[in-house]
Amino acid sequence: MADERNEVLDAIRTRVASLTGKDASEFSEDTSFKDLQLKSVQYSQLTTYLEDEFDAEVPYMTFRRKETFGDAADYVVELLDM
Repeated sequence: MADERNEVLDAIRTRVASLTGKDASEFSEDTSFKDLQLKSVQYSQLTTYLEDEFDAEVPYMTFRRKETFGDAADYVVELLDM
C-alpha cells in the first residue's frame, strides 16, 4: 500500500509540475493545492491523467476538495482499493 501511495504521489507531483512549469522536486505530500492556485482546467487535466495512469475513475469535485498532495494521494489510493 505504501508503494502504491508513493506511486500516486509521484504521479501527482509529476503532472502538476508539467501543468505549472515548476520542477516536481519542489512538491511534497504537504504541498497545498490552494497555494498553487490551479485553474479548473488544470484540476481536470490532473484527474484525467490519474484516471489514465491508474485505470480508476477519479471524481473531479471530490478530488478538488483535497487540500494537499498527500490528501489527494490517499484519496486516489482509496479509489484503487475499491
